[in-house]
Amino acid sequence: MSESSPDKKKPLFSSFIGPLLCFIMVLAVICFLVFGFMQKPKIVSLSYSDFLNAVKKNQVEAVVIIDNQYVFGTYAKSSNLYGNFSTFIPYSDAELMPLLKVHNVVISGKHQEKSILSYILELLPLVFMFMMVWFLYRQSTMQNSRSLQFGKSRARHYDGSKKILFSDVAGQEEAKRELSEIVDFLKAPLKFISMGAKIPTGVLLVGNPGTGKTLLARAVAGEAGVNFLHISGSDFVEMFVGVGASRVRDLFEQGRRSSPCIIFIDEIDAVGRARGAGFGGGHDEREQTLNQLLVEMDGFEGKDGIIVLAATNRPDVLDPALLRPGRFDRQIEVTLPDIKEREAILAVHTKKIQLNDDVDLRKFARATPGMSGADLANIVNEAALFAARKSKSHVDNEDFEEARDKILMGTARKSMILPQKERAMTACHEAGHALPYYYLEYVTPLHKVTIIPRGRALGLTIGLPDEDVHSQTKRTLLDQLVIMFGGYAAESLVYGDTTTGTQNDIRQATNLAHRMVCEWGMSDEIGAVSYGQEDEPIFMGKEIARHKDYSEETAKKIDEAVTHILAEAKRRAVELLSVHRNELDTLSAALLEYETLSDAEIRALLRVEPVRERPDSIAETGFILDKSMKERKQKRKTAPRSKAKPKESEKDLQKNLLFTQEDTSEQKDADK
Repeated sequence: MSESSPDKKKPLFSSFIGPLLCFIMVLAVICFLVFGFMQKPKIVSLSYSDFLNAVKKNQVEAVVIIDNQYVFGTYAKSSNLYGNFSTFIPYSDAELMPLLKVHNVVISGKHQEKSILSYILELLPLVFMFMMVWFLYRQSTMQNSRSLQFGKSRARHYDGSKKILFSDVAGQEEAKRELSEIVDFLKAPLKFISMGAKIPTGVLLVGNPGTGKTLLARAVAGEAGVNFLHISGSDFVEMFVGVGASRVRDLFEQGRRSSPCIIFIDEIDAVGRARGAGFGGGHDEREQTLNQLLVEMDGFEGKDGIIVLAATNRPDVLDPALLRPGRFDRQIEVTLPDIKEREAILAVHTKKIQLNDDVDLRKFARATPGMSGADLANIVNEAALFAARKSKSHVDNEDFEEARDKILMGTARKSMILPQKERAMTACHEAGHALPYYYLEYVTPLHKVTIIPRGRALGLTIGLPDEDVHSQTKRTLLDQLVIMFGGYAAESLVYGDTTTGTQNDIRQATNLAHRMVCEWGMSDEIGAVSYGQEDEPIFMGKEIARHKDYSEETAKKIDEAVTHILAEAKRRAVELLSVHRNELDTLSAALLEYETLSDAEIRALLRVEPVRERPDSIAETGFILDKSMKERKQKRKTAPRSKAKPKESEKDLQKNLLFTQEDTSEQKDADK
């Protein structure tokens, strides 16, 4: 979606011609002056008295008198003077001619004619003044034209150079079905009018960022085959009063002239926020723009053939008058893609990428729950970049895994070297987070644990659900709290002390427990009551205050309920890690050795299976501990970074586990 190129090139060309002409003229004048002075011979200027004395001494051979005012002469060879001279006759001297004749001076006369250079020098001031007047006039006309166009709409026409159809949009079948009806309204309006139906006035696309709202609007433009005007909500309001309303009027006037037409307003929440006093009081320019938008949408009739299509990810801040039937008749929810839609989106974005045979898009779609289409496109691009950096001919599964980890956990800071003690405590902390994943029933499966610093975190433990999760039970949230306190409990058990690394865990646990008590009614002491209504100022667009609609006694009960939930979660975490202290030490030592461990590697290392079985996870991943950990161990030996040395018993235990796993696989092959 772009503007036509001639409109952009004309102003640039016209603004370039003026300075170029000025430069050429100045350069020509300089050349004339330089060459004119270079061609003139060297002439000595004499006073009139010296000239007369030279004539009397027979030192002058010939003179040229120009207009009885200037004398140019040549010295005689016998005078031992060389070159030419010039002088000015200050008055009419009647004795000059007889004197020259007496001394046999060759006399000649000449009429002075102006050269081209002299004409140019005389005209140069006039040319300069003309150019100054022309430049000032041009500047004033440009400013006037800009001021006249300031109230014009900045809407751009969809040129159709990169046509997008509904077939190019993966997933969102319900949204595409709704929008297909809008396209049919524009292509065959009589079909619906004959049935007494009215063409919808406006359609609002609502969804999370990156779900494809703008892409769907482009698909509507490609499918409809009618005029398509698109503008951003931020293009209406400027620093001058009244500009926004003027641009709204001009936008709909353009739509009427090009009917049938679709007007697409992206990020409409920038101009359509609910009206009110706001902060600071006074009249808001945005309100005037919104009022004009309301009038235009309610003022034109369906027969005008104009449909307003808008997109936003903040429908909660829009004005109710904007959302009523008659303005935005339909609100289409553009949701996050499910597993099938994610697979289709990945297939679209990998069309132009050389994929290896080991890449399974279905499996990768299952491993990316909750991700939007923009997130998936970013992962595919990052995977291609990883493969290009490694000079690979194809993008394989390893590149996709690295790209997903980068998006989920941030960029790895492998150059950051931690002190040995701090590194050991980080490994213990992350092991404390990871172990509860295998001994709690209502938790999401573990994806990966690492002690490589990523972003601002020194270590990370990531869990990924096997399927899309839309709601969570109380048991699930309580188990999540145990995982959050796992790092705190591990540090207390192993070192008898805690670090500041538990700050984020405690904050998240406290917020979760508070919501369980105040919003979701998950406290037996408080009951199913909602406390603390959120105040969302409409001009801020986010929550900045929480209204306290309960007494001090109730607040005390809420604090006690939150504290009880957190204390119980901490107790469960300490008890779980105390029972499985050997596994905690083994996992900590393995993290110090290999820095990053996946779910399958931890299972093979600890010989543990989760309480809640994960479907097909073992069959898909397999016990890849032997090969992957040995390869990374070999790389770690050649790396310059320092690493912790685990205890001999723990190191022997790891080796025994590796060898046992290898022997078991060989025995199975022999039995077969």
